[in-house]
Amino acid sequence: MQRSPFVLPKPVGQALGRLPALPGSMLFVTGLNLALAKQLAPDVTEMLVGKKLRLCVTDAQWAFDFAWKNGRFAATKNTGAADLTISASAYDFVLLARRQEDPDTLFFSRRLAMEGDTELGLLVKNTIDAIELPVFNAAQLHPRHVLAQAREHLMARLAALRPR
Repeated sequence: MQRSPFVLPKPVGQALGRLPALPGSMLFVTGLNLALAKQLAPDVTEMLVGKKLRLCVTDAQWAFDFAWKNGRFAATKNTGAADLTISASAYDFVLLARRQEDPDTLFFSRRLAMEGDTELGLLVKNTIDAIELPVFNAAQLHPRHVLAQAREHLMARLAALRPR
């Protein structure tokens, strides 16, 4: 695979690679469920049932294992080969999430790899291409923004608890 313009430093990737896989997969599927689950067509979800999927962040040495179960994505333990594995660097996944790079461009420049069930890979790619997602904005993850949203949510919950 050809290298991205930005790659995490090797010591950082090695440190991240030592983290347990399941908590990361749980966070990843939470994001998938928030962003995608409700937008998937029934024929797509029907094809996902029983399929093991893996997303590999090559430079971070992370792998997120998940499957479609009970109407949503669920984290799974790495129990061998996945039906579909999608691999790229963290930088390239961010470019894809922000819609700043096309998956075909990354694939043909060998910066994105798909291994396993080709039909499933095309289904995933075409489904994501067809969904109108808001552009991922990393600034939304800034602690100030996250805390402001948490405060707003807490204030709304407290207001609902006050007697009228």
